[in-house]
Amino acid sequence: MLLKHILILLLFVSNSSSFSILAKTKLPSKNDAISIAKEANELLKKGNYEKSLIKSRVALNMAIRLKDNNLIAGSYNTIAANFDQLSETDKAFYYYNKGLIYANKTNNDVLKNWLNNNLGNIYCFDKKQYEKGIFYYKKSLQYSTKIKDSAQIVFTKLNLTWAYFDINRYEEGLPYLKYINKHHKRYGDISTIVALNMLNGMYYNYKNDVKAADFYFKTAIKLGNAGNEKSDLSYSHYEFSKFLLKNGDYENAYKNLALFNKITDELKNEEKINKANVAGINLQIDEYKREIDKIENEFKTKESALLQEQSKNKKIVIVLIAILLLLFFLFYFYSQNAQLRHKNKLKDLRSKVQENLINASINGQELERKKIASFLHDNISALLSSAGMHLHACISQNQSTSKEIIKTKAILEEAHDQVRDLSHELMPSLLARFGLFDALDDLCEKNSSSILHFEYSSSLNRKTRYDEDFEIKIYFIIMELLNNTIKHSEAGQAKLSIQENNESLQIAIIDNGKGFDSTKFHILEGFGINQIKARLNYLRGTVEINSKPNLGTSITINVPITYQKKIIKPVFLSQ
Repeated sequence: MLLKHILILLLFVSNSSSFSILAKTKLPSKNDAISIAKEANELLKKGNYEKSLIKSRVALNMAIRLKDNNLIAGSYNTIAANFDQLSETDKAFYYYNKGLIYANKTNNDVLKNWLNNNLGNIYCFDKKQYEKGIFYYKKSLQYSTKIKDSAQIVFTKLNLTWAYFDINRYEEGLPYLKYINKHHKRYGDISTIVALNMLNGMYYNYKNDVKAADFYFKTAIKLGNAGNEKSDLSYSHYEFSKFLLKNGDYENAYKNLALFNKITDELKNEEKINKANVAGINLQIDEYKREIDKIENEFKTKESALLQEQSKNKKIVIVLIAILLLLFFLFYFYSQNAQLRHKNKLKDLRSKVQENLINASINGQELERKKIASFLHDNISALLSSAGMHLHACISQNQSTSKEIIKTKAILEEAHDQVRDLSHELMPSLLARFGLFDALDDLCEKNSSSILHFEYSSSLNRKTRYDEDFEIKIYFIIMELLNNTIKHSEAGQAKLSIQENNESLQIAIIDNGKGFDSTKFHILEGFGINQIKARLNYLRGTVEINSKPNLGTSITINVPITYQKKIIKPVFLSQ
């Protein structure tokens, strides 16, 4: 009974300390938070992105403490807009989505309109996922119509027109184009006049009205040269070159394509200068550093909290010893037991930090591989194809073609193939297009040789798809294990088998190689098993390795499946 009273006293003292700390914590002023958020927006408009990011994050911290969803959404929108201006699309996309989550909890239809429109821009212009982009544009149009913002309605319908025209669905985009042509003079903005003329040119090109298309394209280029909309000007040159090529004017088509490439390069250089002025180093690397610092800071915070708690317990024990001497030994053992628990917690935290550092590094590598592969496929490969097309046009026009031109065409084709192969090596196209099982079957076939044959076995339907990030991580884990088999096993036969069991993926890799003593940890560490285990821990999976000298190796992996998220396609009202 006495022990029960003492424990109650301990809890009372602990809770009293917590209440005193909470009493000293004051909430920030809402007016101060609004003021800082406005200052961040002004810095964004002036192009001072570094200071704007700092201010907007301060505003976000205050907004979260105030639990003000409107301020939180606005702060996320400002952060995203900064990254958007710096062409850090992935970061902008992440924060726009965060902002939309909080905006949807408010009645701020103006902010919902902008967030949906910005997400539509990223899906259409950066990710090239037009259906998703059109979905967000139409959501934006609903809100701009609700708040009766005529200028924003015109702007959003222009984006919708562009999205539909980009995927050759001209008849679906035509009603929006007609609306813009009718209302742009009254509600439109001068920054969109170039795009409007270009879209009219695209439509009349689709209708084979050469005279009208030529007029609108030339008007767009003239206005673009006179104004500051370099991005719209570059697209106008590109669409005009396609129109000229379609009508057999190869020389002018080439000139406009060259202007498109020139302006695009200038815009990219401006982006690089902006990034250099903000950070001085690659922003992506800086982001990884911040992520790692965050992990370490979280660890230090928890460590400090545990030490403070330990110190508080010791002080309580000292005070109680003076009052209750007979219970000294009881509290002594209690304190020692608490210290042991704290040490175990600290040890677990250190282990978790190391694992998180490994996963942060691996995720960074996979992200860079994906970005480089996308850049090679979407940009370099497209430019080589364009060069080959123009060279082919030149050869077709000239009856006598020099050997140098023919060789140049062959070199361009070889370069195109090598770039394509490199992008597929960095991020296999089979994995993205057809899924994990086709990619693994192809991996086994590619790694098989006259010395070592890999057999692929699975009873699962090849069309089965999982979450994209899950498939990528499983693919690279298996690829690393197959590479280990090739480098170290000296096997002649190896088998990869995959099964599903209770919503888990069971993977087995068995070879008839020289094997090793799997009880010796330093050998496993040399094969990079630590990194593989870190990846599997991230996926909440397990790995079991059984091997003996001259008896081959068996590796069994069991990992919970992360399925694709279900996407519900909304039914839109007719515009």
